[in-house]
Amino acid sequence: MHVIIIGGGTGGMCLAHGLKQSGVSVAVYERYGSRSDGLYGYRVGIDPTGNRALKECLPPELFRIFVATCARSPRYFNVLTERMRRTASIPLRPDTDDVNSERSVSRATLRQVLFTGMDDVVHFGRVFTRYERNEDGTVTAFFADGSSATGDVLVSAEGTRSAVRRQYLPHATVKDAGITAIATRTPLTPETRALVPEEALNGLSMIFGTKGVIGMLHVMEFPWDAEGRPKDPADPAGLGRWAGLRHDTSRDYLNLSVWSADNRFPPAATELRGSELIDLALKLTANWHPDLRRLFELSDPAAAFPVRIATSEPIAPWPTSNITLLGDAIHTMTPGQGVGANTALRDAALLCRRLVAADRGEQDLLAAIGAYEAEMIPYGFARVAESLDNNGTRGDDPLYRPYLGRVALFAARTYFSLTGRVPALRRKFLDDLYAYRGADAV
Repeated sequence: MHVIIIGGGTGGMCLAHGLKQSGVSVAVYERYGSRSDGLYGYRVGIDPTGNRALKECLPPELFRIFVATCARSPRYFNVLTERMRRTASIPLRPDTDDVNSERSVSRATLRQVLFTGMDDVVHFGRVFTRYERNEDGTVTAFFADGSSATGDVLVSAEGTRSAVRRQYLPHATVKDAGITAIATRTPLTPETRALVPEEALNGLSMIFGTKGVIGMLHVMEFPWDAEGRPKDPADPAGLGRWAGLRHDTSRDYLNLSVWSADNRFPPAATELRGSELIDLALKLTANWHPDLRRLFELSDPAAAFPVRIATSEPIAPWPTSNITLLGDAIHTMTPGQGVGANTALRDAALLCRRLVAADRGEQDLLAAIGAYEAEMIPYGFARVAESLDNNGTRGDDPLYRPYLGRVALFAARTYFSLTGRVPALRRKFLDDLYAYRGADAV
């Protein structure tokens, strides 16, 4: 069996590693021209579900590199006002377990980890255009450069704008969630450290602001310095010998993002870049604390980007074939619950198991893919629905309404204030948080 994967993102590369580890022939076709291309520099939280999938699919040494390259994990979950007043600061559990922990990962770094050892598998600069089914049961993928590739299975791991999905499941649509966000990245320096309270410097901080503007602040500190050398001279993890570090431009930084309902942004907001985008963030946060606004002013204009939050429309199961999808290609979700990447990794591990069983003759190929889809579709779209009901990630959330928004903001702040102060509520909040983000079987 030969498997073709379209897209070299998190889920696609995890699947490719798992198949290669099990002796299944696999090829990945990635639209970017090299392993260093693409804007992947922002944080993704990898929870126990994602950790388990990576541990299952990656070679043991590469999984150790993954753990070693994670940024310092947050120690607090904070809720702040726009004036930097603390509503709550809830201590998080330590990350002492390689699997059962929440990890902060740079997307750029994870990309380099997943490309390690895959030079014989990944084909860069291949923009997928269409596929054709062949009489012998195989499927051929065609690319913009005129090349093609034929395999027994075609997997779409292209993300939200999947061209495979548009051809294979044209009724599977993605719609705007009604939210626009601006993400910025500011180098972590003595000056920027001094602008952030201790709990925020060592945690993830939600900012519930007035006038329907919400923010997120987090700090990423890596185990290497500004020159890309391991901070620990002993380098027990062997990062200095890891070739991926030479391709990774991630350095210690603060990420401050803001979002609100689309109608609070100018019509062409998602076309803005650089200083114009930062100016827009400053305009949206005119009543925020000067130190938070200073983080915008000191941010890297080239690293700022806008995004219009999208979400998949649930669809019914489709007839099984030797074409299937994983991750955002089938269940794009808002960042409300922070499980998009982890759900893609869960898909990858599950699909890998099924395809390996088919390759070994333990299960018919179509039955194997059908079993994967029968499990993936319900949990995937359940996560889509849950992500829409969290932290103001849908445009019709009461937080964004002119008068009701004040009541909703007061209710949110009151809830977190009580949760932070009452031990029983704090324990329940943490139990629910870790149960949700770590309970998925892989």
